[in-house]
Amino acid sequence: MEPIYVFAKWKVKEGQLETVLGLLPDVVKKSTEEEGNLLYKIHQSNSDPNTLVLFEGYKDEAALNEHRNSTHFQTLVVGKIVPLLEGREVTLTTYLPLDQQ
Repeated sequence: MEPIYVFAKWKVKEGQLETVLGLLPDVVKKSTEEEGNLLYKIHQSNSDPNTLVLFEGYKDEAALNEHRNSTHFQTLVVGKIVPLLEGREVTLTTYLPLDQQ
């Protein structure tokens, strides 16, 4: 099984950024404690502070599914953060080792 990497682009509703940023440390802590998690990094757009890009890595598809079904993901991300977003785009990827040829 190949690792799965996730790029999630979140557009936070005006006036909700501080609330979202306040919830994310708990999401990161709990996500990185998952057995199948490889990484969980959050970036903020330089041109639009309300745009966040999450870069996540999981050892395989089963680990990603465990993450998505976890209590903290359902409670914090789906239950509390998603309602504060005006847009959310998630792209699942597999690394191409083109630099190792």
